[in-house]
Amino acid sequence: MPDIANQPVTSLRGVGPRMADKLAEAGIEQVEDLLFHLPLRYQDRTRITPLGAVQPGSDVVVEGEIRVADIAFGRRRSLLCRIQDSTGTLSLRFFHFSAAQKNNLQAGHRIRCFGEVRRGASGLEMYHPEYRLLDEIQATPVEESLTPIYPGSAGVSQGTWRKLCAQAVALVARAAPADLLPNREGFGLSLLDALTYLHAPPPDAPQELIREGRHPAQLRLALEELVAHNLSLEKLRRQQQARGAPVLAAGQDEVGDFIATLPFALTAAQQRVVDEIDADLAKPIPMLRLVQGDVGSGKTVVAACAARRAMACGFQVAIMAPTEILAEQHRASFAGWFESAGISPCLLTGRVKGKARRSTLEAIANGEAPLIIGTHALFQDEVKFARLGLVVVDEQHRFGVHQRLRLTEKGEQPHQLVMTATPIPRTLSMVAYADLDCSVIDELPPGRQPVQTVLISDSRRDKVIERVRAACEGGRQAYWVCTLIEESDALEAQAAEATCQDLETRLPGLRVGLVHGRLKPSDKEAVMQQFKAGTIDLLVATTVIEVGVDVANASLMIIENPERLGLAQLHQLRGRVGRGAEASHCVLLFKSPLSRQGQARLSSMRESNDGFYIAERDLELRGPGEVLGTRQTGLMDFRVADIQVHGDLLERVRELGREVANQRPEQVEPLIRRWLGNAERFASV
Repeated sequence: MPDIANQPVTSLRGVGPRMADKLAEAGIEQVEDLLFHLPLRYQDRTRITPLGAVQPGSDVVVEGEIRVADIAFGRRRSLLCRIQDSTGTLSLRFFHFSAAQKNNLQAGHRIRCFGEVRRGASGLEMYHPEYRLLDEIQATPVEESLTPIYPGSAGVSQGTWRKLCAQAVALVARAAPADLLPNREGFGLSLLDALTYLHAPPPDAPQELIREGRHPAQLRLALEELVAHNLSLEKLRRQQQARGAPVLAAGQDEVGDFIATLPFALTAAQQRVVDEIDADLAKPIPMLRLVQGDVGSGKTVVAACAARRAMACGFQVAIMAPTEILAEQHRASFAGWFESAGISPCLLTGRVKGKARRSTLEAIANGEAPLIIGTHALFQDEVKFARLGLVVVDEQHRFGVHQRLRLTEKGEQPHQLVMTATPIPRTLSMVAYADLDCSVIDELPPGRQPVQTVLISDSRRDKVIERVRAACEGGRQAYWVCTLIEESDALEAQAAEATCQDLETRLPGLRVGLVHGRLKPSDKEAVMQQFKAGTIDLLVATTVIEVGVDVANASLMIIENPERLGLAQLHQLRGRVGRGAEASHCVLLFKSPLSRQGQARLSSMRESNDGFYIAERDLELRGPGEVLGTRQTGLMDFRVADIQVHGDLLERVRELGREVANQRPEQVEPLIRRWLGNAERFASV
């Protein structure tokens, strides 16, 4: 983009210090920012509609002669102006008006208005239309292009946005902005052509195509924006790898001994991913690998193989989990797996305090603790590692990229293994995780049973409770999942504590346990151990059991208010059953009536047990930000691009990114700066 585009907005007419401050609140500081402040939608003011042809609910331009203008008294005082042309009449109503306005709207004057037509007390009316007296504008012709409606901000009117954006386009047009993509990739449009078109489309512009985001001008900009984001992530990857990493080539014997002690054999998919990780660890550049696998595919044991290799090479391993209960589960699993090797993992969460915390921090700092498992507490400033060689981040969608990078800064340049049991749609991973290599564990261990999922209205709650009784009396165990701990009238969700009391009363012969996030870790662990040991028949829980809980005898899960949860979370919960030889069932106990989207979402759960299918449906129904989790929403903060609309461009995006980086390296920084600004999202931690 030429220097003219990098001028401050104060170089434009009508932008003084106060307006500049208002624009800055909307992220507009340079002329270039206005170019990419694109309209949300458009109004058609290019044609005058005869008064006799206007329809309720339509936004139209009309013109006529004022027949009468007077104050009308009713529930609210208003100024009512009646206009007429050769085809009919229309009323203009103003609830807020001045004496000067009333005096200007005199009978006999011609007036042109724009607004929404509604049914009112006097027939068809426009409330507070935009208008000009034709005497003032001397019969100026109608607009030559569609009128843009811009994303608004406090204190900046639509008229001001239009004037400023038009100035910016006209100013930059004289300097011919640089096209940073190869010429063949422009969808027949240069950058300036695309921007000019979208700020002022012609009257015959295909508005439906524009609303869908599929007009060539939008595709041209979306492609360039996605290339810029891809280059930004690849730049981060190069920066990470340029620092070098410890070579972890030894440890084959220790890993082999570890696998031999397991009570099960690795699946072919697990072994393949272990081999891919081994190849990464043996290189002098840091591993940056994402391991995706469906619920129960065995990602944790793959991570354990990598951890065993790192420790055999004399390095520390940090494993970060999103919740305390999962961190505790990991600690128990790793302690059992590594007991024969004499390795005892230490736990660091927010609940580890006082003397125990000081002792743990000291062991981490002096290297006595080779394996550290914890929550986000691991990347707090007080945590110092002696020789951190491998970082494993579990459930990446719960952490932001910046948090992951903060943990890697604890070592000289540790290898990174990122795991998720929430399969990420390929289109999303190509954008959100372009800085990571990807491995997929696409095989479940033998013996896993597909879970049958049914939708049942809460009006049949009694029958569901009887089903739980029958399952537990038959020697099986069950989960009953609630979405809240305390009663909330606003959310209309059953509280776990109230549900537990109700079920204890109605199922007197069963042993009922309760677990939720507010229990002390020791109490929580005690309940979970009782459930694993079979001394609890029915476990009432909140979504803290979403990940990490493995009880083979549990074959029935009831999820209350499933309409409140995302598909990925529902799929995770459902994965807690079906881990044994018995056929398992998941009951989605929904609150009637279900919305159309709610019906579509829950039906997806009934249709498939495939996590990747569920993830694609989740993306379609909820959007990329929610699928990745609130901490990741910023990843999808695009100006033009929309992953759901422009996913088909992503193969070209990767190819173009490589082409620009290899053949036009001087254009990488300008592209990133144009779309991401100087503060790249992932470079600062």
